Amino acid sequence: MEWYKEEFVVSDNKERLNIEDVSKLLSTTYWASNREVETIEKSINNSLSFGVYHNGIQVGFARVVTDKAVFSWILDVVINDNYRGKGLGKWLMECIFEHPEIKFTAFALATSDAHDFYKKFDFKDNACMTKPLLSK
Repeated sequence: MEWYKEEFVVSDNKERLNIEDVSKLLSTTYWASNREVETIEKSINNSLSFGVYHNGIQVGFARVVTDKAVFSWILDVVINDNYRGKGLGKWLMECIFEHPEIKFTAFALATSDAHDFYKKFDFKDNACMTKPLLSK
C-alpha cells in the first residue's frame, strides 16, 4: 500500500526500502544504534515494514511485528533529523493504524522518551504503551 501527502509517500513495499538508509536512520537512535545490517534485514523480512519517502529518497522508517489478527507491536519508528517537525512521524503512525491488515488489532509499543507523542494516538502509559483494540 502507498499513502501520498504533497511530495511525501509512505509505503509498505519492502522492495522499496533502502537497507543503507534504514541502517543510518536506526544508527541515530538510542535503541538500535549498534544494530547490525544483517539483523536489520532479518527484522524487516519478518515484519510489516514502512518507509517514508521524499521525492524518492527514504527519510523515515517503522515496522510492525504482528499476527494480523489480534496484536501488533510497533517498533523502530524514526524520521531523519532534517525532516522532523513536519508532521511525518504523526502521518506515518496514522498510515500504520489504517493499514487494512492490522487496523483491527490491538497495538503496543515501548518507548523511553516519546510518551507525549504516542499519547496523541490514545496509547496508555503502563509497562509498555498500549492502544485499545478497535472494534470492527
